[in-house]
Amino acid sequence: MRIGALLSGGKDSVYAAWRMIQTGHEISCFITIQSRNPESYMFHTPNISLTKLQAEAAEIPILIQETDGAKEKELVDLREAIHRAASTYHLDGIVTGAIQSVYQASRIEHICHDEKLWCFSPLWLCDQEQYINSLVSEGFEVIIAGVFAEPLDESWLGVRIDESFLNRMKKIHQKYHVSLAGEGGEYESFVCYAPFFHKRIEILETEAKFAYGSGGYVISRAQLV
Repeated sequence: MRIGALLSGGKDSVYAAWRMIQTGHEISCFITIQSRNPESYMFHTPNISLTKLQAEAAEIPILIQETDGAKEKELVDLREAIHRAASTYHLDGIVTGAIQSVYQASRIEHICHDEKLWCFSPLWLCDQEQYINSLVSEGFEVIIAGVFAEPLDESWLGVRIDESFLNRMKKIHQKYHVSLAGEGGEYESFVCYAPFFHKRIEILETEAKFAYGSGGYVISRAQLV
């Protein structure tokens, strides 16, 4: 099948695309919704402009749709993006990185149904510890791009997701019931390398911002190597 992958720049959307490639599907394009609202209900926003660099690294075309990010109204922009991508790249389906969010998954499924497209969410209700272990063992390079819940603080910004990260998160999960995969919005991530990338993203300049219990790791300059 020819698949359009919704790409946020974070680990879930990139890993979902990888799962589709592993099962014999073709990722014909990426689709990114670039929200002007950092509090968007639907869309990941940290370092969203860098999905263009990820698409270039993967040598896959990308369609970018901007949105004001107003609740529910942003779905009109998502629908327009999926419609344009399906028409331009002759898609059979869409893949999402949804894990537990019924709010996100149900809305994307509804749009796909209207557009007569298959909708895949290969991470849906996955074992989160097994998923994070797979990211590490399969060679993904992922950093923490934002933290939004205690006890995660500024010391986590820019940290790479590896075995040490998982061990720290497991201790926090046991004590505070924080989602290992950040599915409750506890943290956001950014993928610098995936097994289907032809190049790696090298981060050159960053700025960490943290206040009132949340913060972001803003990548201001990066290049492919």
